[in-house]
Amino acid sequence: MRFIGLTGGIASGKTTAHRMLVELGASVLDADAVYHQLLAPVQGKPSPLALAVAERFPGVLTPEGTIDRRILGARVFADHRERAALEELTHPAVGAETARQLEALIARGVRLAFYDVPLLYEARLDQGMDGVVVVWVPRDVQLARLMARDHLDRAAAEARLAAQLPLDEKRRRANWVIDSSGSFDATRAQVERLWRELSP
Repeated sequence: MRFIGLTGGIASGKTTAHRMLVELGASVLDADAVYHQLLAPVQGKPSPLALAVAERFPGVLTPEGTIDRRILGARVFADHRERAALEELTHPAVGAETARQLEALIARGVRLAFYDVPLLYEARLDQGMDGVVVVWVPRDVQLARLMARDHLDRAAAEARLAAQLPLDEKRRRANWVIDSSGSFDATRAQVERLWRELSP
């Protein structure tokens, strides 16, 4: 199986490219979806991962047994040590579940799969891939999109961008680049070209 990384940056358009690939018939494993699945309550009680996060970050567990992402985000994006502590808890759990899902795809005979990971380069996951697709936009576009999407002021948005490797650096390392700064149709055309090139 060819295993291709799909990454970008916050508010870069990666989610849009992901959806387009799925619509074209691609198998896409999603690290964020796995993360949220592992944090979701189990039979009305906090999951093991949610309990571990709540123990390290008191005050983030809601009465419903979920993690308050806004409170947690404010803490980890403001302090790189706190972010590293969260990643130490979550990355192994996400990696193990993703490996399980990948084995299931291989067992089904799938010959090409994408792995959507926001922090692919930061976590050095590119070293185990058969190539990486980066969804890219200029930084000013990324910043404006993030402020509008998440209702953040400029300082908060800048802090979130600073927590990730710059998109220009990711673009430099990529095997394929999707420029999502244009229209929806322009992005779609690039995704379709990529799919035709990579499809087994």
